Amino acid sequence: MSEGISTLERHIVIGAGPVGLAMAAAMKRRGIPFDLVDSAPGVGGNWLHGVYRSAHIVSSKKATEYTDYPMPDDFPDFPSADQMLSYLTAYANDRGLYASAEFNKKVVSAAPDAQGRWAVKFEDGEERTYKGVVVCNGHHWDKNYPTFQGTFSGEILHSKDYVGPEQIQGKRVLVIGGGNSGVDMACDAGRFGNSCDISLQSGYWYLPKTFLGRPLTDIPLWRLPIFMQRALLKSIIALTIGDYRRYGLQRPNHKIFERHPAFGTELLNAIRLGRVKPRPGIDHVDGQTVTFVDGTTGTYEMIVAATGFKTTFPFLPEGLVSVKNNVVQVYGGAFPPGARGLYLVGWAQARNGFGRLITPLSDLYARMILLQDELELPLGTLMESSFTQKLPTSHLVDPEKARREIKLAHWILPLLKLRDRRIARKLKFNSDKSGLAARV
Repeated sequence: MSEGISTLERHIVIGAGPVGLAMAAAMKRRGIPFDLVDSAPGVGGNWLHGVYRSAHIVSSKKATEYTDYPMPDDFPDFPSADQMLSYLTAYANDRGLYASAEFNKKVVSAAPDAQGRWAVKFEDGEERTYKGVVVCNGHHWDKNYPTFQGTFSGEILHSKDYVGPEQIQGKRVLVIGGGNSGVDMACDAGRFGNSCDISLQSGYWYLPKTFLGRPLTDIPLWRLPIFMQRALLKSIIALTIGDYRRYGLQRPNHKIFERHPAFGTELLNAIRLGRVKPRPGIDHVDGQTVTFVDGTTGTYEMIVAATGFKTTFPFLPEGLVSVKNNVVQVYGGAFPPGARGLYLVGWAQARNGFGRLITPLSDLYARMILLQDELELPLGTLMESSFTQKLPTSHLVDPEKARREIKLAHWILPLLKLRDRRIARKLKFNSDKSGLAARV
């Protein structure tokens, strides 16, 4: 815990993963007192406790590293989980964040009190009161399981609980879900299991990790308009992969980036080698027998659920923050209307690596946290009243578009103060008018 300043004048940053560390560093640069807490025994978030140790990032190191803290030169283009953890640990050390950090410190409740402060309760029974709450609890922890008719009598393992090949050794495995984790699970099961099928309800966009010898996330197409990005990526797919149906996969029924694409061709190679067999969606289950929507069946000892995660904030009061289809209903990416001192950061995902976005975004948010002290209204409420602000409809973010908006936002912040004064005067006038009418 930070010393010398009461928690009444401090913010609490919940989560010491990549986003929480970036927010803590930005707040420190801006002189905002804070405590950084995490339920895990150290920094790193998902890279500490949420991924199998054989995992590698799917966006390149240049697209993933903090813009003000490059990864080591000897790191490969796609660092491993252990390398990512060492990088985040070094960042926390370099930025002096450990002095304000507490680990094995789980928040079970954070709620506004009558004085506009935030009452925070921890699992160990301790209670504190903070000026504000910066939520960086990530989006890869609340496991989403598939639902199907019938009961499976074998073992069901969520991808988050996958540690290594020993869990699937010699087993007949069905992987459900074809995202990045599903691809890794299927490839491992095809190599180390007795057999592996992968069930996909619909088609996925599989993008090559590299093109012309460079990581795909590093080639100069990401600054282009979205329709041009899609056109170029389709051309790259046609040249390097071809028609997905040639691999027994379904053709995607959505545009690239309307859902998160999967990076890499490992699954396609495993299918060609006969190690993995594509299957359509599941119709029903009976014991260890799975019947698919095309009428075919398979018998399995294990189902691996690579079906993603739910976006939740279990420590916040019910109804305080709205989440629709896993999209958090906040303005400016972090500011819920009606909640002063609450900032929800990192629930969205950058399409091609968080690094180019999170450093400038964290600095902007730190500046806005300071600005909140000068405003009558909560930032979210103020932004809600602006015709230029809309609620998000997707959890996927275009990093380059967001970077342009961040630069513009620094110029617009003074206008928020003017709008705040105007609205506050209007509210006061209406209140005085109502009071006068009541007295009459």
